Amino acid sequence: MSSATSRRNSASSRAPARWAEDIDGFMAFLALERGLSANTRAAYQRDLDQAAAFFAKSGRGDWTAVSHDDATAWLRSIRGQPASVARKLTALRVLARHLVREKRRADDFTELLNGPKLGRRIPGTLTPGEVARLLSAPAGGEPRSLRDRALLELFYSSGLRVSELAGLTLQQLDLEGGFLRVFGKGAKERVVPVGSRARDALTVWIASGRPHLVKPRTGSQIFLNNRGTALSRVALWMIVKQHAARAGLEGRKVKPHLLRHSFATHLLGGGADLRAIQEMLGHASITTTQIYTAVESGRLADHHAKFHPRNREGAK
Repeated sequence: MSSATSRRNSASSRAPARWAEDIDGFMAFLALERGLSANTRAAYQRDLDQAAAFFAKSGRGDWTAVSHDDATAWLRSIRGQPASVARKLTALRVLARHLVREKRRADDFTELLNGPKLGRRIPGTLTPGEVARLLSAPAGGEPRSLRDRALLELFYSSGLRVSELAGLTLQQLDLEGGFLRVFGKGAKERVVPVGSRARDALTVWIASGRPHLVKPRTGSQIFLNNRGTALSRVALWMIVKQHAARAGLEGRKVKPHLLRHSFATHLLGGGADLRAIQEMLGHASITTTQIYTAVESGRLADHHAKFHPRNREGAK
């Protein structure tokens, strides 16, 4: 019995055996060719197991017999939030294209399906002034202050995800060249610039602060806690929250991801190319990065409303 089949049986999967082979082959494709994370693959497998159970109950023998109407009926049967339904449809669409590519089917039965309309949530950002207050909050020369200053500077300078920052190692950092290598979602590697102020803060932390927290079993992670181990994502969240309070930003609900959003929005506002921002953020699709254009458009609209003479109260 294959490991994929074993996992399927242990999880009491609802996918009938005749459908399982195609799903397992698709999962291998997602892992090897697409580089999707284990969590994403697990979600897709649950969705496809659910779809397979529905189609089998409707009298279909395997994926080759599923029609557009069958897929439409399955979508209508799903109860849940629009985002969850949209993800299930995505899983089915990607599988359908895979089956066509593998010549298991001649047509894509999901081609004309319509998913739920999802509103695009515009990310919040800090102003450059608020970011400056946050970055200057870790005062003093003790190791923790040096660490937090370097951490916040790098966070804003490079727009890293929290998990990427927490796992960052000395080997990934090139201070002389001014860049670092990041392994993001799906283990995809990208090169991200490190600004001059972040480089200065990192140089001081690594030379004068980090050695004080190193323990016999300390690894090569850049940012350490008092036990000499890597900071967790929860610890990073607490550090950002603590210094946001010190900077007087409690009302902004400052979270680590807000620095990533601010990084992208401020670059775009400064004239950076959207494709370059996409590469630095590690987005697989430019569509994901385009959300920041809505933020910038909103900022311009606010400025227009505030400063254009025909928008001022009493203008004639």
